[in-house]
Amino acid sequence: MTAPTHTRHAPVAPAHRDPNVLRWLGAYTTSVTGDVIYFTALTWAVSEAAGPARAGLVLAAGAVPRALLMLGGGVLADRFGPRRVLIGSDLVRCLTVLAAALATYTRGPEIAVLCVLAVCFGVADALFMPAVGALPPSLTAREELTRVQGLRSLAVRLANTVGPLAAAAALTAGGAAGAFAGVGALFAVSLVLLLVLRTPGRPAPAAAPVTAQLRDGLRYLRGRRTLVRLVVVIGLGEMCFSGPVGTALVLLTGERGWSPGTLALLLGAFSVAGAAVGIALSAVPRVPAPRAVLAVCLALTAVFVTTLGLARPGPGAAVALCALLGAAGGIPMVLGHALLQQDTDPAYLGRVTSVTSLCTLGLSPLLFPLAGVVAEVWGAGVFLAGCGGVCLLAAACATVKWPRTVAD
Repeated sequence: MTAPTHTRHAPVAPAHRDPNVLRWLGAYTTSVTGDVIYFTALTWAVSEAAGPARAGLVLAAGAVPRALLMLGGGVLADRFGPRRVLIGSDLVRCLTVLAAALATYTRGPEIAVLCVLAVCFGVADALFMPAVGALPPSLTAREELTRVQGLRSLAVRLANTVGPLAAAAALTAGGAAGAFAGVGALFAVSLVLLLVLRTPGRPAPAAAPVTAQLRDGLRYLRGRRTLVRLVVVIGLGEMCFSGPVGTALVLLTGERGWSPGTLALLLGAFSVAGAAVGIALSAVPRVPAPRAVLAVCLALTAVFVTTLGLARPGPGAAVALCALLGAAGGIPMVLGHALLQQDTDPAYLGRVTSVTSLCTLGLSPLLFPLAGVVAEVWGAGVFLAGCGGVCLLAAACATVKWPRTVAD
């Protein structure tokens, strides 16, 4: 397959030493950390205003527009450039959450205000997710994209580790209003870093309607079986790990009578191991046979998560399995997105990324109620085993050769 031509051809510094990439990493890390604190603070505020039963409804109010508008967000990323769309997304989130902080501070948490906040965040996320996946190829050379994805993985693990602690501290010190204000400050920092980011100039936006550009992007993807396979592999490989597995671990801890401290160790081992993988992949010059490594690590992920669910290990062994799961599962997340960015024409990258994001972050909330039902009827371990089956299917899709098209 002929690789698409990327914008930068001159020799560049390794991604982890490139100031421009590091500015992007800082913007992404602060933004994702803000997301983690925001969801914690929003859940707290809704519970305080109307009880825990309403929290899920308000979170769903944000998840619905995010899923519905994500494909359109990919069109905008390709049309106006991912940097501009990211700036707009951070600006909307910053202003909206600061307004919510002021309203909560003056009048206390109100469901109507929190619903508006959730919807605005959902719309902004629908723009953010495709754009953030489309931006790296304009920052560095093609051969550095695996390193960039390693840095991105590290940022996500760091945000998921630090974010809940920062949210707890902010809620203790200033309540929901203080936590929202802190989130607004993080988005302001991300916005400044994006404003000073250097990216190549782009041609004037296309005059075609958004719907026509969306259809064009879907035709482009459909005509390239290699890309379709990557999207399927990434979607299946990440869908369960975009929150549902963490929920299942909480339920598993309760079922087996483990302490909250054990739960913290389980989640911490998963995050730390994933962060270590991110560091390692951001430092290595290249990964040999990345597609084979992707398939093997997906198969290992399936083995580890199924063993965790069905083998009934003790707390110590469960922590070790979570560490292995975090390491094995972190590698496909890096390699899959790097391969997708390398193989996609930059003019279509936002739209292709939006399809991938819809398959993972957009649809994964549907698995949360399924996790609860399965845990109630058969136990949380069975749900984890089901996640293992999904990962095994992803490994099979990565291994089996699909028919090529002329475009491939």
